[in-house]
Amino acid sequence: MPDKQPIFISGIDTGIGKTLVSAILTEKLNADYWKPIQSGDLDKSDTLKVKSLISNPVTQFFPEAYALTQPFSPHKSAALDKVTIDLENIVLPKTDNQLIIEGAGGLMVPLNDNFLIIDLIKQLNARVILVSKHYLGSINHTLLSLHALKKYGIPVMGVIFNGDKDIYSKSYILEYSEVADLGQIPEFKTINKKTVKEAGKFITL
Repeated sequence: MPDKQPIFISGIDTGIGKTLVSAILTEKLNADYWKPIQSGDLDKSDTLKVKSLISNPVTQFFPEAYALTQPFSPHKSAALDKVTIDLENIVLPKTDNQLIIEGAGGLMVPLNDNFLIIDLIKQLNARVILVSKHYLGSINHTLLSLHALKKYGIPVMGVIFNGDKDIYSKSYILEYSEVADLGQIPEFKTINKKTVKEAGKFITL
């Protein structure tokens, strides 16, 4: 993959598998990793989780621009911490390597009174890999997310499906949206360095 434009990992909902997919891609591409905004679980942050799953000696992990103490939407967590998230303070870390950026929640998650995660993606000039998971309502959530990205003029590399297969949902999403199918990550009983490394074979990049 010669293009080093940052890759932003977003999802159609919270708890959809963005951190797992971020770890798999970071390992597969020997990329660097950055989560600009962490809300809650600072002792078990997504950066620490990904770090624990990476085997290669190349990856750099960059500190969060905002590490918020409360496990809520960033705008609420920031308010409770008595800070305001300022997009001007969220600057791409300097690296010559491919950079994987993990989002917080979905695209329309608010960061402050005026800006959403999708605005941050646009500011960072990143391309997006959307993580989807099959559940009742996931077609709607996936297509709405892809529609929003198109409206913002943000390039979409494709969709990675995480978890159990549903050929009816998957085929409809891909045919309707005409985005690339980047792979299907199966459910893992155990997630560790070995499974993350092996899971790279399920993703086409």
